[in-house]
Amino acid sequence: MAEVEKAEVEKAEVEKLEDRDIIELPTVADLDMESPIPDPYDLPLEEINPANARLFAEDKFEAYFERLREEDPVHLSETDFTGRYWNLTRYDDIKMVDQDDARFSSAKGFVLGPRLDARLPEDSLSALNLPMFIGMDNPEHNDQRKTVSPIVGPSSLARMEPIIRERVQNILDNLPVGETFNWVDRVSIELTTQMLATLFDFPFAERRKLTWWSDVATAQPGTGIIDSEEERNQVMIECVTYMAELFAERKANPGHDLISMLAHGEHTKHMNPMEHLGNLLLLIVGGNDTTRNSLSGGVVALNRFPAEFEKLRGDHSLINNMVAEIIRWQTPLAHMRRTANEDCVIGGKHIRKNDQLVMWYISGNRDTRVFERADELVIDRPNARQHLSFGFGVHRCMGNRLAEMQIRIAWEEIVARFHHIEVVGEVERTLSSFVKGYSNVPVVVHPR
Repeated sequence: MAEVEKAEVEKAEVEKLEDRDIIELPTVADLDMESPIPDPYDLPLEEINPANARLFAEDKFEAYFERLREEDPVHLSETDFTGRYWNLTRYDDIKMVDQDDARFSSAKGFVLGPRLDARLPEDSLSALNLPMFIGMDNPEHNDQRKTVSPIVGPSSLARMEPIIRERVQNILDNLPVGETFNWVDRVSIELTTQMLATLFDFPFAERRKLTWWSDVATAQPGTGIIDSEEERNQVMIECVTYMAELFAERKANPGHDLISMLAHGEHTKHMNPMEHLGNLLLLIVGGNDTTRNSLSGGVVALNRFPAEFEKLRGDHSLINNMVAEIIRWQTPLAHMRRTANEDCVIGGKHIRKNDQLVMWYISGNRDTRVFERADELVIDRPNARQHLSFGFGVHRCMGNRLAEMQIRIAWEEIVARFHHIEVVGEVERTLSSFVKGYSNVPVVVHPR
């Protein structure tokens, strides 16, 4: 009898999910791209919404989060697409929620997304609509994560270090000295894409496909990367078809790479193509966007704070600490989301069960309660490693040590060759409130 009742409950829950409204993903056309962004102190507090992608594309987010941290650190926002959600802007609140996976779930979405009484179109292959282990709770999360985590274990990192160094040296030695070029494309993307090709044992000549798929999976339609959901789906179908062939190949002839690990892992070998696609995109985005944008962001930051560049020239031993400080200052993923499993109180605000909570890592990393002169890059900052950029708890970034190693090696080789990397034009940033990135950092390199 109890089993019958349980089955009826489960059937009712499925029907409830299937009855949700279908909601379209927002596009750039939904944003006001013409009006100047107002000063946040000129707005009523309740009208402030830090999820506006223009704040990041135009590098105007700092004052918005500063006001929220001081006046309303747990701030309620609501849109037709997302429903209600809470913006967590102080370091301690963010870290508390990130560490408490029992009360705050990742399984209902890990980025700010559609309201829970709605769903995306069935055929959407957006990263918001694909299964992946970062969007799971335990035990499923840990079962799938531990399948691929050996790729970034200590022995693997030791094997990869000389490979990374050789590739960095080749990239830097072939830069056009005295000429303007895009650092993002020539250095940041090239290095991280070569690394991804190694991790996946992906055909090296076609490695830029990995970057392309990553960009398409996370892009907002109308940004210039894709114009529509239909275009995204076409590219993602190309990706899943290509990867299915590699899975079949590695199923028969496994190696020490991420595709082989997924193809033979006890908890991943029976996944369907969409589950494979979701987890592959997670690993691609995690290995591409974060390191790539920290490599670019470090150049931007050292030009904005030239005294720190001078400090680096005088003491190369600061590179290890500088890597952590760059990752703090840059915060390559601006936020992550959790969903409340129960009613609770945070910062005096009453959070309802199923409310979205947006952990603004970018704001917590600028919290002056934790980081003195938080908006500045300070390469010898004593507590730089306390940054939030890798997250905390069970979802802490799996590849954090690999990311740090790539950035460290890059700067060790940069200072051995160049006196200065000079930003010589307008920096172009990604139109996204999730990936805090760059599309163009025009530079001239000056040799030692």
